[in-house]
Amino acid sequence: MKTTMDRAGRLVIPKEIRREAKLAPGVPLEVVWREGRIEIEPPPAAARLQRRGRLLVAMPRKKTPALTPESVEQTRSKILDDRSQGG
Repeated sequence: MKTTMDRAGRLVIPKEIRREAKLAPGVPLEVVWREGRIEIEPPPAAARLQRRGRLLVAMPRKKTPALTPESVEQTRSKILDDRSQGG
């Protein structure tokens, strides 16, 4: 998708991308210049470590939406695709 930056340096993230990334107005975003690309990332979810038996498990501090099989498969496919491309 394409977007245009205005004279003040602002750009609009297309609605479909905002929806897929679950971005809401007012969410802080980190913008970095990395290897010739501009990357925009939401901050990681705050988590606390909780002991479950012998394991430490990261638990979100705020309620988060449940993972769907579709989102898990999409993430898994993207990781495999990135690995196969050397990324």
